[in-house]
Amino acid sequence: MPSSERLRIAVVGTGVSGLSAAWLLNPRHDVTVYEKAGRVGGHSNTVSVRLDGVDLDVDTGFIVYNAPTYPNFVELLRVLGVESCETDMSFAASLDGGRIEYSGAGLAGLFGQRSNLIRPRFWAMLADLVRFYRRATRDARLPMAEDTTLGDYLAAGRYGAAFRDHHIVPMASAIWSAAPDEILGYPAAAFLRFHDNHGLLRLTNRPIWRTVVGGSRAYVTRLAQPLVGRLRVGAGAERIERVGGRVAVVDANGDRDVFDRVVLATHADEALALLAEPTPRERALLGAFRYSRNEAHLHLDETFMPQRRATWASWNFVSEARSSDRASVTYWMNALQRLPTRRNVFVTLNPQRPPHGPLRIESYDHPIFDAAAIRAQKRLWSLQGFGGVWFCGAHFGAGFHEDGLQSGLAVAEQLGGVRRPWRVEGESSRIVVGPAPAVSDARENAA
Repeated sequence: MPSSERLRIAVVGTGVSGLSAAWLLNPRHDVTVYEKAGRVGGHSNTVSVRLDGVDLDVDTGFIVYNAPTYPNFVELLRVLGVESCETDMSFAASLDGGRIEYSGAGLAGLFGQRSNLIRPRFWAMLADLVRFYRRATRDARLPMAEDTTLGDYLAAGRYGAAFRDHHIVPMASAIWSAAPDEILGYPAAAFLRFHDNHGLLRLTNRPIWRTVVGGSRAYVTRLAQPLVGRLRVGAGAERIERVGGRVAVVDANGDRDVFDRVVLATHADEALALLAEPTPRERALLGAFRYSRNEAHLHLDETFMPQRRATWASWNFVSEARSSDRASVTYWMNALQRLPTRRNVFVTLNPQRPPHGPLRIESYDHPIFDAAAIRAQKRLWSLQGFGGVWFCGAHFGAGFHEDGLQSGLAVAEQLGGVRRPWRVEGESSRIVVGPAPAVSDARENAA
């Protein structure tokens, strides 16, 4: 039940979900935050590097957002007084070692490889692209069987191999930080809805994307500032025990503290591993989510970009072999963040060979939204509050920043009787939220 009394609350995890929940709960409750890493922020990870005497703040995880589909994040930045600026979100593909290259940055990018003008498969890809965007916009709003995969949808629509292998799989792999061989197995309904909601199925009038000035660290610092003195950084939770109506947290140092409530703002698999005695329902729902590990390499190596400079874009899918399984995604950070340097700076996910002279390597886990995960997601909120334990994270939605933020804010509101300092349309529309759990739900949640 939501409480008006002052509670001792532990929040485990300092990604956007955990930080936003702790930030909203903190004025009314006694909040303690656990973080296993040596920094706060989760996927909001700005790395500082010095090049040619200039200090650069480069994002290696969360980079961009747009106003229509990130309404709470827009308001959070406003409340925190954090600036943002417009950015470029062009996409390029370089396939089979550069044999096929194009970008979406206008006609010059589409035909940056001149042979595209006379390549029938390229024109077939463009025709399918136009047809897909028109039909998918309609189909995203229609009922579709849960077990229909993107691969099934493309086959039923008789889309060609060129469109599938040279456009939709590379683009989706870049957006979702997923291996190319996993994309075709994604549930088609969820895939189409996400792309439609983000304006990615529009040929024109696409949303304007933005990036945080100074890197995502700028908002993380201000969000965490009221929690100074309550952050246990480098001392993550190791075990969560439900004890006599309260919840005990045992940290990495072996210290044990007891709280009225605990919020697990971690990946689903991590939350399950933390619970000393998970219920059968928690095992089933949290255990339904799989994750992929992605290595992000910050570097200066231009060989990870398309071979033809005319086809360079902000997001670049590059495969060095005929199979797209051996592929990586490179973000051109100069274009994305307006870095004040003439040197080209890149972040490459899962490079197939080490970049020359890497500046930094970071690892991130991303949820895989297969059919099992989508089914479990619809029932995740039923876990809330049992034995004093609550859950939030981007896996409550599509795995992106606004999803994590929405889940953190919604948990804080239902748990702590607090309210975010703004109102936006569809404030929790990207996640599946249920009513505040009641005491009578305890027996069902334990089942």
